[in-house]
Amino acid sequence: MKILIVEDEIQLADALCELLKRNTYSADVCYNGIDGLDNALTGVYDCIILDIMLPGMNGLDVLRHMRNEKINTPVLLLTARSEVNDKINGLDCGADDYLTKPFVTGELLARIRALTRRKGEIVDENRLQFNGLVLNKNTCSISCGNNDVKLSLKEYNVMEMLIANPGQILPKERIIEKIWGSESDVEYNNIEVYISFLRKKIASISADVQIKTARGIGYFME
Repeated sequence: MKILIVEDEIQLADALCELLKRNTYSADVCYNGIDGLDNALTGVYDCIILDIMLPGMNGLDVLRHMRNEKINTPVLLLTARSEVNDKINGLDCGADDYLTKPFVTGELLARIRALTRRKGEIVDENRLQFNGLVLNKNTCSISCGNNDVKLSLKEYNVMEMLIANPGQILPKERIIEKIWGSESDVEYNNIEVYISFLRKKIASISADVQIKTARGIGYFME
């Protein structure tokens, strides 16, 4: 999963980034609100850790702009402010959770897990499910009933995006940026190849699920 950290305390932001990477997350860091908003609006993140007091644009304004642009990425406000009114304002602006500094890293990770779980139906910490189709992280496979098939790493990454956002059209650009990175020279036909592989594997296990094409836009699971 990919997480965005928007925090102007450089030492803290970098420490959070390392913590997340040690816990198998991919993480990007922005040190001001303007850059944070630009990154958030890409829609490629599974969760955003957002400070309130930021240079350029404060965290609440970043949050308002995100929600106005229909970016529904879960947001955890991380701030030194502990007054009840500050918490209320943050939640009213569209935050999903609130954690004050100083914090315990174990609690931060638990809150991130809770926020990202809400995006899809979770069987347990290592499995995602949609309409009988199960994506298993431990075995890098998909299964339905007693049938299962292995996935390559890229197949797994694409399937994870689809199954975590059922019914939502995922643009090809978003898939490329999330899985290959914004600097990648991967072309659309690379995605089409992996989608073709996944369709065949879904059919091979008789799952009642299809990857549909939104012509000229991207793909969605139905």
